[in-house]
Amino acid sequence: MVGKTIARSLRRNSTDAERLLWQRLRNRQVRGLKFRRQEPVGPFVVDFLCLQRNLIVEVDGGQHAEMLDRDAERMASLQARGYRVMRFWNNEVIGNIEGVLETIARPAGEP
Repeated sequence: MVGKTIARSLRRNSTDAERLLWQRLRNRQVRGLKFRRQEPVGPFVVDFLCLQRNLIVEVDGGQHAEMLDRDAERMASLQARGYRVMRFWNNEVIGNIEGVLETIARPAGEP
């Protein structure tokens, strides 16, 4: 239950970028894909999860620039579980939401 408790707390304390992206991902607005937010996956809580495409979308703030090794391990662990992980910086989401959504909307495997 720890993962669900943390997930609930993260949902209540979302960043501006996470809130903006959630407003555009929720209710199947992107290619009819269903996303969940702040969802436990193994020992982690991911920002956004689309089970249909085994896709995880993470929105990173500036603190992640100092946590590159930890983030790389987390990403490798999620990929080993069969997920494709996309990462975007907060300023990228806020400044270019349409570009971020276009990237997310691409079918799996497309650059």
